[in-house]
Amino acid sequence: MTTSLDNLDIRILDELQDDVTAAAADIADRVGSSKSVVWRRIQDFIANGVIERRVAILNPQKVGCNVVVFAMVKMSRHNANALPKFIEAVKAIPQVLECHTVLGQVDFLLKIVTGSIEEYREVVWTKLSQLEVQEISSMISFERTVDRTKLPLRHIGA
Repeated sequence: MTTSLDNLDIRILDELQDDVTAAAADIADRVGSSKSVVWRRIQDFIANGVIERRVAILNPQKVGCNVVVFAMVKMSRHNANALPKFIEAVKAIPQVLECHTVLGQVDFLLKIVTGSIEEYREVVWTKLSQLEVQEISSMISFERTVDRTKLPLRHIGA
């Protein structure tokens, strides 16, 4: 369900997306509102699930996560058990950062991050290949040229 956001909501959320550790008073100064209004709206965002979680975004190379692979997975079966079983199994693989159900020639698109190609091979051979997978096509990222976590709230529906 989409939450209706007014202009102040969008400005507060933009500030939080830039720095989730910013104090409500600082955000209030930047958006032209009071600390209590900003604090109350932030609490509402949390309660309503607009803010899912607050995290630190790490530099992958600085922590040894040097290989980014986009794996396109085609399932061998499409029944009521196979797809949910695959999704649950993928949730348990820490190297899988994202899993998208997609339309087209494949069923899932995975973003997998590992320290090496050998580690990626182990993920495929010991985990993914055990899950009624017909085919896995992999694309290895050479370079991350755009990496945003900030949603374009001011531009949605514009």
